Amino acid sequence: MSNRPIAIDLFCGCGGMSLGLEAAGFDIAAGVEIDPVHSLVHHYNFSYGVTICQDISQLSSQDLLDSISKKGFKTEIDLIAGGPPCQGFSHMGKRQLDDPRNQLVFEYLRIVSEIKPKYFIFENVPGIATGKHKQFLDELTIEFTQFDYSVIQPIQVLDASLYGAPQKRKRLILIGYRNDMPKPSYPTVSCFNGQGSTTRSPTDTDNNTQPLNTVSSSISDLSDIPVHIKNDLGIDPRKLNYSSWRANFAFEQQGKYSLCHKRTTKNIVWGHIGSKHTDESIRRFAQTQPGQVEAISRFLKLDPHGLSNTLRAGTARNKGAHTAPRPIHYQVPRCISVREAARLHTFPDWFGFHRTIWHGFREIGNAVIPLLAKALGDEIIECLQFDLSSIEIRKVSQVDDSLLRYNMAQASAFWNVPNDVIPKRKRLNFLHK
Repeated sequence: MSNRPIAIDLFCGCGGMSLGLEAAGFDIAAGVEIDPVHSLVHHYNFSYGVTICQDISQLSSQDLLDSISKKGFKTEIDLIAGGPPCQGFSHMGKRQLDDPRNQLVFEYLRIVSEIKPKYFIFENVPGIATGKHKQFLDELTIEFTQFDYSVIQPIQVLDASLYGAPQKRKRLILIGYRNDMPKPSYPTVSCFNGQGSTTRSPTDTDNNTQPLNTVSSSISDLSDIPVHIKNDLGIDPRKLNYSSWRANFAFEQQGKYSLCHKRTTKNIVWGHIGSKHTDESIRRFAQTQPGQVEAISRFLKLDPHGLSNTLRAGTARNKGAHTAPRPIHYQVPRCISVREAARLHTFPDWFGFHRTIWHGFREIGNAVIPLLAKALGDEIIECLQFDLSSIEIRKVSQVDDSLLRYNMAQASAFWNVPNDVIPKRKRLNFLHK
């Protein structure tokens, strides 16, 4: 039986939120994800809990709790986190929560209301906090109050760069608490821009703030290692420089990830894979100045002393399976590798992704930035009055890493779900993003 607080990650993807919460001291008892490939990646990284590959609308709360119990966890849940897609916004005057395209938000609400965790975290795109979309948040907040929860007001949009990420990425974060529990706060920012112009919201900073982490401070040790093309051959971690800020990415859990369980993975850093560029593309990339957009591709060339632009997932296969624009490396005339993108997203080098470029970048682009999730988890841990000095750090058994090479058909077969659970490109009607 775990002595850690227990969390469930809904719409977990590869596990960015899960990782951050584990780093704060939680055990991830369950992750729920509809995409079979991404579910395998979550299962690989959090095998001590249960990963459920299922449409959440078809998942009963009791089945979810039963699965957690079979894994040896208590079923009194401390935290439910997740970011359901919010795709439908009706015209003003209509209840936006009733829009069928917002069904997944309703399912998130259902799971919370039935399991009754002590706390919940709802994350989403900043756009739903502005203009007429604010009606949606108002409706959602009222719904939570019907189930004996309160929501911290005002609801905040947090910039992950102020919590350690070398990437400009903003997410709306809604924090709720059961009315018999202490009220949490939004986390205090840990970084500032060093120019005195950053508004240090949501709360004032303290004397522990540090300058923003930069692109070069995160990926410079990978710059001189050629990217692998087609086949990921891995890197010996002894070739990498885990000093200063990069100590948090070390193959042995430390720094921000020192409370994470020990993964008994192979002593190889995977994911330094990239695309083969034409000579003409290489020439244009080399001529583009850092911080500028290359004119033909419209790719941003990273500024080594600045932040990365927001890394995005690209389109799903039902929308053409288009790769999102990837930034150009500031020193080498190529786009960044999957592992470099992972570093810019604050994933440590021991965290595994799918071994293909397309799936790997989609998993990172869709993920919550782990260090932002950790900051949120830290606040909940404090409200739970949990003593981190007594926390248990276990060795997690290794999962066969061949799962990280499975295509959609193989992944679907592994989970015993239909191969078209994620609609194929030829289909026009779809529900999930």
